[in-house]
Amino acid sequence: MSETKIGRRSFLKLAALGAGSTMAFGAENETLRTATNEEVKNPFPGSHKVRTVCSICSAGCGIVAEVKDNVWIRQDMAVDHPISQGSHCCKGIDQIDLTKSKQRIKFPMKKVNGKWERISWEQAVNEIGDKMLKIREEDGPDSIEFLGSAKFCNEQAYYFRKFAAFWGTNNIDHVARI
Repeated sequence: MSETKIGRRSFLKLAALGAGSTMAFGAENETLRTATNEEVKNPFPGSHKVRTVCSICSAGCGIVAEVKDNVWIRQDMAVDHPISQGSHCCKGIDQIDLTKSKQRIKFPMKKVNGKWERISWEQAVNEIGDKMLKIREEDGPDSIEFLGSAKFCNEQAYYFRKFAAFWGTNNIDHVARI
């Protein structure tokens, strides 16, 4: 069997020809239907819109979340929001993925013998607390840095800072640095 090689330029020409012919001749066999005006206005019947704030970097950009049966189903930009002024950054546009992603971890995990295993919250808190106390005992309170999250609200950031001070260190930073 002989192998036929096709160059990049030839491939692009053939791809353009295929796309053009599909547009020209494939329109009469249309399989998609046009949405009704009601479907355009409300594609998820029974849902309602909730104005909220993006939690990515704590700048406070606005999001209009569409919720149905207490489940966030889609989002849109808050056009009249004073901070974001109707736009999203590249992180905020995917804010919904933080809650709907199948990869989201919803419980503590621990790597045991090279495999991740689910553990209880009590075990996770006790193990982390014990390790932190051991480090502070051996190396002092300044041997740990507390790195805050961009997902903290104002009150959470305040308590996180207070926890670091209670721990005995001034080593605290934030990931967003806005």
